Amino acid sequence: MQKRYYSIIDIGSNSMRLVIYVQQNSGRLHEVENVKAVARLRNYLDDDQMLTQVGIDILIDTLKSFKEVLKTYQLTNFVCAATATIRQAENKQDLKKMVKEQIGWEMWILSEQKEAYYGYLAVVNSTSITEGVTVDIGGGSTEVTYFKDRKLMESYSFGFGALTLKEFISPEKSLEKGLANMREYIYGQFSTYSWLKDRNIPLIGIGGSARNMAQIDQNMNKYPLAGLHQYKMNGSDIAKISNYLSSLSWGEMQKVEGLSKDRSDSILPAVEVFHCLFQTIQADCFVLSRKGLRDGIFYEQLYQDHVTPILPNVLEDSIQELINDYSLNVKQISHVQYLTRKLFNNLQAKGMASLTKQDWQMLELASNVFYLGDYIDSESSSQHTFYLLANRTIDGIMHVDRLKLALVASFKNKTIFKQFLAPFKHWFLKEERKKLRMLGAMLKFTYSLDATKRQVVQDFYLKVKGDTIHLTLHCNNDYMPEAYQAEKQKKHLEKMVHKHIELTFTDIRYGVSH
Repeated sequence: MQKRYYSIIDIGSNSMRLVIYVQQNSGRLHEVENVKAVARLRNYLDDDQMLTQVGIDILIDTLKSFKEVLKTYQLTNFVCAATATIRQAENKQDLKKMVKEQIGWEMWILSEQKEAYYGYLAVVNSTSITEGVTVDIGGGSTEVTYFKDRKLMESYSFGFGALTLKEFISPEKSLEKGLANMREYIYGQFSTYSWLKDRNIPLIGIGGSARNMAQIDQNMNKYPLAGLHQYKMNGSDIAKISNYLSSLSWGEMQKVEGLSKDRSDSILPAVEVFHCLFQTIQADCFVLSRKGLRDGIFYEQLYQDHVTPILPNVLEDSIQELINDYSLNVKQISHVQYLTRKLFNNLQAKGMASLTKQDWQMLELASNVFYLGDYIDSESSSQHTFYLLANRTIDGIMHVDRLKLALVASFKNKTIFKQFLAPFKHWFLKEERKKLRMLGAMLKFTYSLDATKRQVVQDFYLKVKGDTIHLTLHCNNDYMPEAYQAEKQKKHLEKMVHKHIELTFTDIRYGVSH
């Protein structure tokens, strides 16, 4: 199938960026090219709010450079979008005309409402958060939205950004006093809108400043997992970063791990905005979204034939993407899910291991991707499965749940489970660790019942008598490989339920038992 490429150019106040995506079999977009230019167009707006000739030259030259990169791709869709600085420029229509004449592109100049909307759209289509406040700090504006039940309720574009707020903390002024004045100003701006006050919901950060703050936090905490999308922080983490950054000299700031050099002079104002907004809405956590304005635009482009460009189930789509990427057997997945659900329901009915609805949700999720590491190497499938799931971005699932998924879907035995868990042991209570091992043992056992991927074990009947679980398994074909694997794997489940498991295989064609 011919690859479908999509591209967007995002002309911001701080930087200009060209991103190229390819559409995968699942329909989702995968980033293949990301080119950034630190243009700082905000610095070239004069007192009359006109973009100067120097700024115009930077704009045109950068777009020409991007056009050269695009020549190697056959694009299905292309968008060139500009935000705050171009929007606020008094000569914006002249700029639009220049881009058309010299580059040949139609430049979208996004309204404040559209810019905020695209950020919201990116968040609801790449996380499972149903209610939250999004914030995207650009160089010259800050877009904030409030959504509930995944629907946009309120939005506003504030006329300050990371570059404009720098005026509060210029080198010739007292930093302490400058920060105090900045906070007073930001709080004053946010307090104007009652829909922001005391929400007690997640604050979702979008854009480069939020990304840099999360990277700094990960480096400070020696965070053991890969990936930034859906990374979670709290208010004290943000305050700690603010205190740390404000204690550094200009030279030290440029050496901070996780901080891009081109943001070293604007990161502190951005962190202050995050902290002030966190306090204003009384957020229950801060979540980083790697998906933002550019992704929002393409969600709208891709789903323009739909009633609404909002995906019905983000996590379901992400799991389907994994199934496609690793060529997993859909028929086997469906069958093993049936067997797993029946085993889960039976054990739950017998009061074993205090199984809950949330446990089934995790088990169902893991049954979709169990041992996907076979795709790389069957001999070390468990190790590959754990690494891939623990470190790959999966839209719709937070980092701690992604780790749980990796632990359950990679379960091999107690020793390997503990080895994988070791760096994260403090993340879970003892009972949580035990439950994850239980779910892994259940899945390992039910997969053994379809060892040859023929769906030989059609059904089973479970009965508990004393300290023994009697399982009668109904088969529609030769079951010797399944019987061998089940006898081998049942020990992991036996240890977790503290009962012996006795297996009886019955060939329903002839009524033969073993």
